[in-house]
Amino acid sequence: MLVVDDDVAVGKVLGALLTQAGLRVHLTTSGAQALQVLARQPIDVVVSDVRMPGMDGLQLLAEVQRSAPELPVLLLTAHGTVPLAVEAMRAGAADFVLKPFDRDELLFSVRKALARAEAAARAPEPARAGAFVSRSPAMADVQALLARAASSQATVLLRGESGTGKELAAQAVHEGSARRAGPLVKLHCAALPESLLESELFGHEKGAFTGAVQRKPGRVELAHGGTLFLDEIGELPPSVQVKLLRVLQERTFERLGGTQTQTVDVRFVAATHRPLEEMVKRGEFREDLFYRLNVVPVWLPPLRERPEDIAPLAAHFLTLHAKANARPPFTLTPDALALLEAQPWPGNVRQLQNFVERLVVLSDGPTLTAADLTRELSRQPGVAQPPAPRSPAEPGSSSLDAQRRETERAALEDALKRAGNNRTLAARLLGVSRRTLYNKLEEHGLGERG
Repeated sequence: MLVVDDDVAVGKVLGALLTQAGLRVHLTTSGAQALQVLARQPIDVVVSDVRMPGMDGLQLLAEVQRSAPELPVLLLTAHGTVPLAVEAMRAGAADFVLKPFDRDELLFSVRKALARAEAAARAPEPARAGAFVSRSPAMADVQALLARAASSQATVLLRGESGTGKELAAQAVHEGSARRAGPLVKLHCAALPESLLESELFGHEKGAFTGAVQRKPGRVELAHGGTLFLDEIGELPPSVQVKLLRVLQERTFERLGGTQTQTVDVRFVAATHRPLEEMVKRGEFREDLFYRLNVVPVWLPPLRERPEDIAPLAAHFLTLHAKANARPPFTLTPDALALLEAQPWPGNVRQLQNFVERLVVLSDGPTLTAADLTRELSRQPGVAQPPAPRSPAEPGSSSLDAQRRETERAALEDALKRAGNNRTLAARLLGVSRRTLYNKLEEHGLGERG
């Protein structure tokens, strides 16, 4: 837990409250200090004041979203800046808490953010720019369909494997629509337990439950005039499915604990990798909700079905990551490109991007050869080259599990060394989330949790 407040006294009070709740807390007094902590420590949630000299809370939020988009940020705000905080939530903040803060409300918001962080650690890293860099007929068809869908008000259901670019497709629908000037609000339906999901989606009234000391809008309300993107819609529990169905049908809802009906003007885009039709047959997903969502279905093909996109994607990612890492431009030799195109890429565009980023960071020269690719392809995510095998009769030979642990530890140490002990970069080199890296570091006694 990271607390950021330029008022030292307020920071200490916050730290003491969170420590009493059993949380480990780092205190900082500026956005710049916070970024330094984030670069070297595992942090689950950031709690930041909005008004600070230098880098304020909104600028810190933007930096965190750029470097660690899965990390929840809670904003502390005075009454006069509530509209600003609501806009920040539309921009991606996890929540806001009014000053002077109530203990129960703060802890409720923190625990909700922790639940999101834990779900994010289990989920794959969201796809980043470049998923629609393509020249394949399959993706041309997808983009044409998205453009037609964007010009309407119809609900869009994005289907496809993880890593194919469903979030970018949702962004394309929003930006190509008449609602582009409105907010694009996102909710990962698997990121919260059922007890918190309803409040997050529909908001709550003051007194609706312990910790609800003020009225708060939900994601549906925050998306008014824009688009609400519901990722992993197949994870919605039945109790929330029926309430979402009503919003889709009538564009009305009630906040949790409220009786007044709210009306919203929202365009819905949903996404899933789950087989919803099979879930309907098993009674796990409402049939009427499925048909309400499935107005314009768009299937995003896996990368293995469009190998002609690998070359332009690789070139795009080489340029992107060379610039981000202050490296000269990189090129691929023909044999290196052929090797890339021969891979199955089960993680799709996301896996290809992570792989190219590792090449940029770890390679010496600007020309990447098949030998460079072969070296990095041998480094499966989270696994380094194993040490030379021992003879079965050699003293000290260990079980398979012990050798696996030894190999894993070597991978962690190698990644940390190559990344200059920067945990965020080390996680990228290994192709895992930051939280997975921190868990492994703790397991092997290589780092402190925070």
